[in-house]
Amino acid sequence: MTHPTSTEIAGRIEDLYGAPLADLEAHAQVQPPDILTALLGLHSTLALAEHSITVHRERLAQLIHPERDISAHEVVHVLDCARRIAEAVAVRDTQAVTASAVLQSLVRIEPPEPAERAEQAESPEPSPAPPTTTVPPAPPAATTTSAPSR
Repeated sequence: MTHPTSTEIAGRIEDLYGAPLADLEAHAQVQPPDILTALLGLHSTLALAEHSITVHRERLAQLIHPERDISAHEVVHVLDCARRIAEAVAVRDTQAVTASAVLQSLVRIEPPEPAERAEQAESPEPSPAPPTTTVPPAPPAATTTSAPSR
């Protein structure tokens, strides 16, 4: 299963917010945490996982090079590299799926045209409230009693 890379996710974030990633990161540092902060965190973790995969894959290739003898001491390093690659792949896959799902649920809203802004400024009526998302109520919590069960 192929997942989007950190570069693809960065491009989608930039398209969504209409600004370069570096500007968005600077903006997010001075604002309270929001969805942008979450997206940038997902992207950062995804990029780190991809980097880790590359580094450990290269190290593993060095350790198992056909012209090298693998001693008992080096077997531990081979296994450690393989474990680290597996962990980084799991993190990468999870972050990529999560970031993609969040980005697909968001849409960029274009600012109104200048003529629309003028009409809105003249209108004494308040603008309609933004749509809200309803969350289904949680199932009732299980009740516990101190009576012994039979």
